[in-house]
Amino acid sequence: MNPYILATLLFGLGLGTTMTFASSHWLLAWMGLEMNTLAIIPLMAQHHHPRAVEATTKYFLTQAAAAATLLFASVTNAWLTGQWEIQQVTHPLPSTMITLALALKIGLAPLHAWLPEVLQGLNLTTGLILSTWQKLAPFALILQLQPSNSTLLIILGLMSTLVGGWGGLNQTQLRKILAYSSIAHLGWMILILQFSPSITLLTLLTYFIMTFSTFLVFKLNNSTNINALATSWVKAPALTALTPFILLSLGGLPPLTGFMPKWLILQELTKQGLAPTATLAALSALLSLYFYLRLSYAMTLTISPNNLTGTTPWRLPSTQSTYPLAASTTMTICLLPLTPSISALLTS
Repeated sequence: MNPYILATLLFGLGLGTTMTFASSHWLLAWMGLEMNTLAIIPLMAQHHHPRAVEATTKYFLTQAAAAATLLFASVTNAWLTGQWEIQQVTHPLPSTMITLALALKIGLAPLHAWLPEVLQGLNLTTGLILSTWQKLAPFALILQLQPSNSTLLIILGLMSTLVGGWGGLNQTQLRKILAYSSIAHLGWMILILQFSPSITLLTLLTYFIMTFSTFLVFKLNNSTNINALATSWVKAPALTALTPFILLSLGGLPPLTGFMPKWLILQELTKQGLAPTATLAALSALLSLYFYLRLSYAMTLTISPNNLTGTTPWRLPSTQSTYPLAASTTMTICLLPLTPSISALLTS
């Protein structure tokens, strides 16, 4: 892609997200979301592959439906209450519609069906943008909504953690596995949203760091399915030895960074008297842990059964910069000891 066009599209992505962040009026927030969607569509379809075009079409239709619902709900709220302010959604009808529209935008269950299919059709770089940056603007709006529909948020959160765990069990495509991982992590964030928005933001940031590391590892190895992971030892042995730590951090195992948000969320849910909800969320994390262990096993303890037809990608030296991957991997593995300091910051 022409670098000037790429810079323009990335600028549009940043501008759309910033506009949503800075707006207190529903129309401006909606405009920022639309700019975000329109800026990423050329990035998704840039390879002109039929699967990429299909994924782009699905993404556009889904986001257009969510944006139309959001606009209708905000107009309904203005009609019922006379308020266009984002933080003045007091009527339960527009509040529920807006929550469901934003859930569709980020891919929460049961409105998640588009996310694995769309992510499967993209290359890993665009998939990384879709899994991280595109979540920021809708989350900014969800955080500003008054928690008037707490039961809906808990239902969405629990369904997302369960669907994210169950859906990834029988997948062999890495991008679909990462999509279900995204759904499960979003479920944890939504569960705790109404009780502690600061923990939600911490979970979102931690998820971004871990997902960034995972996508960069797969991109460096040029892997898109589980079988291709078996050639990783020959390509990058040191990175292959570290990758299980990244995957297990995504699963939330101590003593890795991914344990910190799950620990804080379970603690807060228990404090709020929601011990059954916390128990169900913790059990659903075991489902996700299974497919992370499966990826770790395929990557480190198996040998590729046959050579890739006509190519030997492990013999080609990589030209990609590894500094971002080194920084994000270090944070993914080593940040758990900072938990007491982060807890003190969250409670102050």
